Amino acid sequence: MSPRLVISFCLLFLCVSSREAESFKEQGNAYYIKKDYSEAFNYYTKAIDMCPKNASYYGNRAATLMMLSRHREALEDSQQAVRLDDTFMKGHLREGKCHLSLGNAMAASRCFHRVLELEPDNSQAQQEVKNADSVLEYEKMAEIGFEKHDFRMVVFCMDRALESASACHRFKVLKAECLAMLGRYPEAQSVASDILRMDATNGDALYVRGLCLYYEDCIDKAVQFFVQALRMAPDHEKARLACRNAKALKAKKEDGNKAFKDGNYDAAYELYSEALTIDPNNIKTNAKLFCNRGTVGSKLKKIDQAIEDCTKAVKLDETYIKAYLRRAQCYMDKEEYDEAVRDYEKVYQTEKTKEHKHLLKNAQLELKKSKRKDYYKVLGVDKDATEDEIKKAYRKRALMHHPDRHSSASAEIQKEEEKKFKEVGEAFTVLSDPKKKSRYDSGHDLEDDTGNMGDFDANNIFKAFFGGGGGQGYSFEANQCMYTNSCRKQQYFF
Repeated sequence: MSPRLVISFCLLFLCVSSREAESFKEQGNAYYIKKDYSEAFNYYTKAIDMCPKNASYYGNRAATLMMLSRHREALEDSQQAVRLDDTFMKGHLREGKCHLSLGNAMAASRCFHRVLELEPDNSQAQQEVKNADSVLEYEKMAEIGFEKHDFRMVVFCMDRALESASACHRFKVLKAECLAMLGRYPEAQSVASDILRMDATNGDALYVRGLCLYYEDCIDKAVQFFVQALRMAPDHEKARLACRNAKALKAKKEDGNKAFKDGNYDAAYELYSEALTIDPNNIKTNAKLFCNRGTVGSKLKKIDQAIEDCTKAVKLDETYIKAYLRRAQCYMDKEEYDEAVRDYEKVYQTEKTKEHKHLLKNAQLELKKSKRKDYYKVLGVDKDATEDEIKKAYRKRALMHHPDRHSSASAEIQKEEEKKFKEVGEAFTVLSDPKKKSRYDSGHDLEDDTGNMGDFDANNIFKAFFGGGGGQGYSFEANQCMYTNSCRKQQYFF
């Protein structure tokens, strides 16, 4: 075949190919208008196959890929378009938008400025330059916020940046990490999971998934994600540190639990204290550690320290029922019933179980009892004192506070001693009567049963106790010497 015929054949082929390519392009345009982007993509691809040197075909396919959220592929097509034709304004514009969507605001800005070189009045390029500048500014603010641990600021900045850079995994991961640091684990998990659905090998997203599990005290599962993140990105320092902390925290906590079960409370206290220094950011695990240390403190009779630890636990986790229960029991042990009632009310409002109701009612009863006169304290005896111990205590206190014994004291002292003498009589009247004592111990008011306790005559109780037959013939003055000597030698017997 002659060279002339070969040239003619080639020109004919190019002409046919060009017409066919244009036909594919027109069909692609029709599908694009109908928002059938998948079919549009297919026809633009056919056009490119027929005529691979046409910049507009790559530009059109780039636009379609952007609509399909396939921004990296769209970036490649738009870059190919401007390589074929550096004056292709739409190509530069689409390349810039792809860069911006992927979070590369600097590259995007260069593309938009190239558009403005070609067409200085292009309003779209002018607006996109502003968008790119805003993304850069939000990036800087987020970096400063992260360094200051102002995670709310970082989330705000990333939300604003993602309005323009919607396909930027880097921004999404940073937002997710900060959500995790703020304790907003479901939101953080959702963002990380969305990334992993598109890119299962994303080490940053795997790290965030692990971080959420770690902060929710699911340490074994968290370690699995950290290890997977390190497989995908061996130099991922955050994943490496988190994995090390997770393993150390689990080991130290388990050692503390074992020491506690073995009854080695001092060792358990130290182990829990050491665990609390590993990672201050792990709120849930640290709340459990504080509560555990509070439990140990109560075993070691360090009640105030136990209350402080339980308070730290509920500050970290306001929903931590076990910490409220432990603190409430410590308050009960200290007879600080108002505080105990508040904690038990909080627990019962959260979990309305029979057990919690019983604990609340018991605390309320003890609170009610604490607001009465404590007759056991008045006599100076324990609550399980025997009948003989109550009588001996009354004898001692009645003689100690009898008004005649203080007749030479000042009026103020006489008044105070008379009041104490009367209280001793009240206490003995109640505690020496089995029925009254039972009702008193049960928290019932005795006023309804005995009338006004304040109206009874303590002298009559005293005379009845010391004088035998109705108390006749007892003289405090005559027996004062006996009190000061013989009573001290415990020579009074019943």
